[in-house]
Amino acid sequence: MTSSAHPRTRVRPLTGMLAALGLAVGMIMTDGALSTPANAATWPTANGSQGTSATIAVSGTKDYAMKRFYGTGALAGDGQEEGQDPIFRLANGAVLKNVILGGPAADGIHCEGSCTLQNVWWEDVGEDAATFRGGTSATYHVIGGGAKKAADKVFQHNGGGTLNISNFAVQEFKTLYRSCGDCSTQYTRKVNLNTIEVTGTGTTARLVGINVNRNDVATLRNITILNDSSRKVVPCQKYNNNTAVGTGPDSTNCLYSTSDVTYR
Repeated sequence: MTSSAHPRTRVRPLTGMLAALGLAVGMIMTDGALSTPANAATWPTANGSQGTSATIAVSGTKDYAMKRFYGTGALAGDGQEEGQDPIFRLANGAVLKNVILGGPAADGIHCEGSCTLQNVWWEDVGEDAATFRGGTSATYHVIGGGAKKAADKVFQHNGGGTLNISNFAVQEFKTLYRSCGDCSTQYTRKVNLNTIEVTGTGTTARLVGINVNRNDVATLRNITILNDSSRKVVPCQKYNNNTAVGTGPDSTNCLYSTSDVTYR
């Protein structure tokens, strides 16, 4: 939720992704209204929709069977204003499965501790898709799913710990992951990306933004970037808090090699 810098691979075939998530292939169908480039991930059709004007608290495991939620009333914001409440707030250890967030989506999802987001899809990211707010020992997992229409960030890491993102698709975005550059309490943070499908838009975008002055570490594996012949998508952007200080792989903070990123 807190803003940071403001410059605002193909994943495995969908059947394989669903099998890895333990989901029936028939649960997700192609929505003809959603236009995606050739070879891009298939986006799901909602199994019903529900508006909510108050944040939904989740503890334990909650499976919504591909229902769409969107904000109304106090949660009807879809801009970049700071301080918006989320659609879902997950307690430490919570698991949220098989849900679509439509627009307006306010501040998406907040994880207050370790959490798992499994097969969660954001059709129109609001302030952020998800914000991770746990302590230094927290571990967050984003498994499957995708996000599009993020005017700034998709995932905002404000707390400590490690975020693992796998089998995820992202389109129409500026930054997939950002380690907070100006939070009142700062941490050393880690992020691991594995099997990510990125669709470029012809404008500058970043997969990860990390604070090298805080000793953040990003590991990238099996990244596929579509529709980016001009190489506008930056795999790893380095910051000193909110000041950009470089890009590209190294042996300390941005852990990947050129073979980990494929352009199609």
